[in-house]
This record gives sequence, C-alpha cells and structure tokens, in this order.
Amino acid sequence: MPFINIAFQAEVSRFEDAEFEEMARRNCHENPATRQQIIEEFRQMIYERGQCKPRRIDDAYLLRFLRCRRFIPALAHKLMVRYEQFRRKNAYLYDCSIFGLQKVKNVYAGIMPDSPVNGRITLMRFGRWDTDAVPIVDVVRCALAMDEIAVMQPRLQILGVTIIVDLEGLNWRHVTHLTPTIASQIVSLMGVNFPLPNHGLHIVNYSWILNTFFYVFKQFIPSAAWDRLHFHGNDMSSLHKYIDPKYLPPEYGGTTIPQVISTEEWLAKINKYKDDFMVEELRALGFAVDDD
Repeated sequence: MPFINIAFQAEVSRFEDAEFEEMARRNCHENPATRQQIIEEFRQMIYERGQCKPRRIDDAYLLRFLRCRRFIPALAHKLMVRYEQFRRKNAYLYDCSIFGLQKVKNVYAGIMPDSPVNGRITLMRFGRWDTDAVPIVDVVRCALAMDEIAVMQPRLQILGVTIIVDLEGLNWRHVTHLTPTIASQIVSLMGVNFPLPNHGLHIVNYSWILNTFFYVFKQFIPSAAWDRLHFHGNDMSSLHKYIDPKYLPPEYGGTTIPQVISTEEWLAKINKYKDDFMVEELRALGFAVDDD
C-alpha cells in the first residue's frame, strides 16, 4: 500500500502503543501511574467551578486538554473554558458540509511524515487563497475542520503542531477580508483557544504588506505566545534553526522531499478512511457529514 494511504489510515486511528506512552511521558508529563487520578481531579474541577459545560466529560476527551497543558489541571481547565467559549460564540462556523471544504484547496497543507520535535508541520499560505471563488468564512472553517479532526487523534495530541505562515502572493484583495473577527478566529485556531499543542509560529516570504496583515492579528495574540512567534522573511536558514530541513520541502530549503498534502487531498483522504466514531464526533460538533 502506498505510504500516503497508510498515513491516512493512521490519521483516523486512536491506537496507543508502548512508543506512544513514552512519547506522552516525555512531551506531556503524562504518567500512567497517576493519569487516572489527575483526570478525576480535572473532572471534579470542571464540576466545582462551573465555568463551562463541555459536551463530553469522558476520560479520552479530558485527556485532550491535559496533554495540551502538560497534565496541569488548572491550566487544562482554563483552556477548556476558552475552547467552549469559542465554540459557543462561533457555532455558525461548524454549520457547513465539512468535506465540501475541499474547495479551499491550497491555502493549507500538511507535511508528512510528522517531525518528532515539531509535530505536524502545517502550512498556511493565504496568498494562494482565491478570494473570488472561496469566501473568507470557508477559509476559517477549513482551519477549524483540520484542528477538530487532528485533535481526535491521540498521536497529534502528543506531538502537536508547528505552523508556517507563508505570505508569498498576499495582496490587498486578501487583506481587506481580514476583519478583527476573522483574525480573532484564526489566532484561536492556531492554538490559543484550542487543545492542540503549538510548538511555534513561523512567518516567511513577507513584504511591506506584513505590517497591515500583522496589525490586524497582533491584538489577539496573548503575551505568552510571543516567544513562539518567529519572523524569517526570505531567510530559510533562519527557519532551519527551528525546523530540521529534512522535514521541509525544497521551497523552504528542505534537503529531502517529504509529502506535502493539500487541503483538498487531505479532506478527500479523511473522507475515504473516516470511521463511525469520527462521523459521530463531527456531527456532534455541528458539521454536516453526508452518508456514504
């Protein structure tokens, strides 16, 4: 079976093995001996504080938030409150046909295989967005779909993501669509309000227009995230200080040729390999999923 098909079968898997357990211990401070005790502590905290009413309260769901906050219940609780607030405030983003978002095409991409240090390296290439064919709300919905599907997979809960924002081709037609609401939603989905660890945000291939683009976004970036934000311009050697070139394609100075998967292909493969659990989860979130 070709590598890409094996990779996407794994993409919808929730299997955890001994290697996974060691990776969880190293990346998230997850200890099998104390895991259940901390889950119960977190669950009790949710009940006692009453700041949110999550749609699920089972162990697997709570683990998403604990893993993202290195198994510190108080920090996991803060993240859950922000995530639930985001979901309520932006419920309309889920009101769409999730696999119909393939029309967004090349705005987003993922690099496979995942890096053991940087996790899933995700590309955001807003300059490739066709503003005439795709409304900005669907660009945001596509990022949301990618996040919600990724966080269902225990492996990515542990590995997390690294985001490269490539601004090549960005122009005023793109920037005029970036309202404060849209900017706030995109920042939330980059890890601020979402239970997916973010190792870094790298801005590349930008010009003078970055000032306007970044001005809209910076008001929504919390101070704690600034240490993970890096500007590289066109200097790929600067990017390589954070991401090994062997995990990057040639356009970013990569030394090998990893598989770069576009939004269109990623959603098509997920649709092909989705299981009943994923369908039920997506529908519970509010997405429309057609019966096969």
